[in-house]
Amino acid sequence: MATLLYQGHGSLRLDTDGGKVIYVDPYAGEGYDVPADLILVTHQHYDHNRIQLVSQNPGCVIWQNTDALKDGLYQTLKLDFAAVEAVEAYNHHHNKKECVGYIVTADGISIYFAGDTGETGQMARMKERKLDYAVLPMDYKYTMDIEDTIRCAGIIGAAHTIPVHMAPGKLFDMDRAQKFTAPGAVIVKPGERIKLKR
Repeated sequence: MATLLYQGHGSLRLDTDGGKVIYVDPYAGEGYDVPADLILVTHQHYDHNRIQLVSQNPGCVIWQNTDALKDGLYQTLKLDFAAVEAVEAYNHHHNKKECVGYIVTADGISIYFAGDTGETGQMARMKERKLDYAVLPMDYKYTMDIEDTIRCAGIIGAAHTIPVHMAPGKLFDMDRAQKFTAPGAVIVKPGERIKLKR
């Protein structure tokens, strides 16, 4: 069964049932010792792109926002263990031309890693896809505040929603996490690993 490790801030590691390892926005916390098969970077802010933290398997694919968004077109990456679709990410601190989110499908489970974003035009269309997970930011300064993140969770309609990127300079903020009351909310602490389910 696939598992998701929350490393803290906006950093996560997805381990597939077949033993493949995907890192998203490496920066914070621990758990970078497991070699990567795929590294995804949503944008080039320092707290999302510390690729050097991650040990890599031979043939590891590094896919960054500059690969995922070319000439205004959102790209798709297909590997034998996962499919990755780039989607919009933008807000008052993040340029639409320089940022992306990712929908990753592995082991039959779909996960939307939103990156640093506010509400996007594509979110409403995600509901019909019946995503299994959405990982959404709620840092009131650089992304959305809690109420906006709850609203976006409703628009997206994933079965489970994990709040991340909660407060400037912190790996995690339990007080803010507990205020995330969207249906299907899953609170994951840094260093905690959860089994993914539909």
